[in-house]
Amino acid sequence: MGKIFYMMGKSSSGKDTIFQEIFRQQTWDLKKIILYTTRPARADEKNGEDYYFVNEEILKEMETAGQVIELRAYQTIHGVWKYFTADSGQIDLKKDSYLSIGTLESYRKIREHFGSEKVVPIYIEVEDGERLSRALKREKNQTQPRYEELCRRFLADSLDFSEENLEAAGIKKRFQNNRTLNQCADEILEYIGEKLKEK
Repeated sequence: MGKIFYMMGKSSSGKDTIFQEIFRQQTWDLKKIILYTTRPARADEKNGEDYYFVNEEILKEMETAGQVIELRAYQTIHGVWKYFTADSGQIDLKKDSYLSIGTLESYRKIREHFGSEKVVPIYIEVEDGERLSRALKREKNQTQPRYEELCRRFLADSLDFSEENLEAAGIKKRFQNNRTLNQCADEILEYIGEKLKEK
């Protein structure tokens, strides 16, 4: 039976970069779980590769069919955009193992759906001062920095990933990304290898 390795961490913890690095280096032919979204595709995005782009009508049909595992809705200046994970045939744990990325709440719903023995959390942690420094540096490089949004997200993550919530979700192992990206990625790759050997 395959496993789902579910990567998560607070904003500016480096999880997206590490996710790409793990995917580049891994030798187990892990598959990506591609999320669905109701937002329009950007110019450089491909349907079925970056996301599955759907409209509200298709989302409703998938919800009625019981395919939606978890869903997040975000209020934007363009209206409400939804992102969701669906069990629509792309996940076959009899055949493959997967690498995915998301929030603590989405991890809990994925684990409830597939079972805790098949979903392995990979929690990436960075000291808060370092994380804030990285977030500020990244925001300064934007054409129109949004410092208020940075602060809102930073504080929201402190609540979302509180020690109580991590404990309730059964997150025990943590991967520190306070050194170099390669060190953290190497530790995660070793851990995935160990977990894949388990029956």
